[in-house]
Amino acid sequence: MTWLITGGAGYIGAHVVRAMTEAGESAVVYDDLSTGIAERVPDGVPLVIGSTLDPELLDRTLTEHGITGVVHLAAKKQVGESVDEPLRYYHENVEGLRVLLEAVVAASVPSFVFSSSAAVYGMPDVDLVTEETPCLPMSPYGETKLAGEWLVRAAGRAHGLATASLRYFNVAGAAAPELADVGVFNVVPMVFEKLTEGAAPRIFGADYATPDGTCVRDYIHVVDLAEAHVATARRLAAAPGTDLTLNIGRGEGVSVREMIDRINEVTGYETPPTVTARRPGDPARVVASADRIAAELGWKAKHDVEDMITSAWEGWVRLHPEAGRN
Repeated sequence: MTWLITGGAGYIGAHVVRAMTEAGESAVVYDDLSTGIAERVPDGVPLVIGSTLDPELLDRTLTEHGITGVVHLAAKKQVGESVDEPLRYYHENVEGLRVLLEAVVAASVPSFVFSSSAAVYGMPDVDLVTEETPCLPMSPYGETKLAGEWLVRAAGRAHGLATASLRYFNVAGAAAPELADVGVFNVVPMVFEKLTEGAAPRIFGADYATPDGTCVRDYIHVVDLAEAHVATARRLAAAPGTDLTLNIGRGEGVSVREMIDRINEVTGYETPPTVTARRPGDPARVVASADRIAAELGWKAKHDVEDMITSAWEGWVRLHPEAGRN
């Protein structure tokens, strides 16, 4: 099969492309390069520069490259930004998906994998979040992901697509330093940035109902995440009519304070964190149940938190050499 990977020049997308090609699948990258980096696209993998809001380019790409499946990762994804710019997020994430699905249906592409998020759950009051946990997103970003799941499922049922929506938990790590996340929006690079500046990492609230008072999250290595996409894509290709919704996590919670301690250990820093006020909307605990994906695909995460921190740090030092001189 030949898979079109939208957002394939981004942090997660580049890892999906790498995993697909290493597994023997053909890939074509479609990315507007607003945040993606062209150099991440492997040699021999075609790169089409364009927006999912461009129906003519999508039609041409699907036809000219003989696309038989789509993995859709292209989206705006910053929670805070989505609160400030909800119209932009709905336009890019929901309308962009609708335009893409219309092109997919017109081209008779049979398989569609949608990049969703644990943000669809909002503030779940459960120890382990299953796919049946009620979805109550708390940001326009989370709303667009949930609306995207509905749209993908409806299009699949109406037009005979095999579909899957993959709900990512907290993604970290890198397969290689050059593929590391260059953004500073998640806890691991946020801590790296503070350490590099000689400042104390920040904990947003230490009075939650958790063992150490700080928020607990489920972290997943981006390599494991990418391999889950390969397993999902192959399942859809082999089983027309499939409709899956799957969490992608490790099923293990790590508190923010514990994560900062581990980052200090891996990096060689000894900078204690400082506690500031809670951020609005931060749930105390969000940890995935990964039972369904194990049962459906036989997939299980292989990498631990230390792997994530170590590989992410190598990528950070590549871009910030001064950080490694501690």
